[in-house]
Amino acid sequence: MFTQYKYWKPYISPYDPCPPIRVKSYSTPPNLYLHFQPPGLPQFKPKEALYHGTLWPVLFSPYPDPHKRGDLDE
Repeated sequence: MFTQYKYWKPYISPYDPCPPIRVKSYSTPPNLYLHFQPPGLPQFKPKEALYHGTLWPVLFSPYPDPHKRGDLDE
């Protein structure tokens, strides 16, 4: 299963004067993982589709919590 959110740790120089962001993240759109739309794909009900911004649940991509950055610290 592919995840829409990717996390990585950037290189932190010992001479960097600014406090670094320890874990960075980005989001990939769900349509990257769906090559062709298969027939009979499940659909949201009309009211839910308006709320989510798409008719198909596999194409729904929620916004991540800005305070949660991933757990990559060793």
